[in-house]
Amino acid sequence: MAKKILIVEDEDLICKVLSIRLEGLGYKVVIALDGEEGLDAVKKENPDLVLLDIGLPKLDGNTLCELIKSGNETKHIKVIMLTGKRLVGDMENSFSAGADFYINKPYEWPRLLEHIKKLIG
Repeated sequence: MAKKILIVEDEDLICKVLSIRLEGLGYKVVIALDGEEGLDAVKKENPDLVLLDIGLPKLDGNTLCELIKSGNETKHIKVIMLTGKRLVGDMENSFSAGADFYINKPYEWPRLLEHIKKLIG
């Protein structure tokens, strides 16, 4: 069965590019455009991995990450923060929220893919 990846990102182009690349590799991709939609999708879809932006409307990425990692039904889900935020404090906040990896935008596709494969195969 294909591994499921949820992309929670408010930039449409990034969603499209990631979807095309990931689906081309056999992953099932679900997209949410804001934090609240992302939380609903996590509960409904039970993804193997979430690619999560920090600067999201309605519910920020670090809060969503914390909710995923603190829920009994969802704490097993891997989270990669994929963000344009570059301050050391941003990275520390993400890891404190439970993120498995933190990658800055613009991201390098081979590096991102390497982290995805490490986490979910």
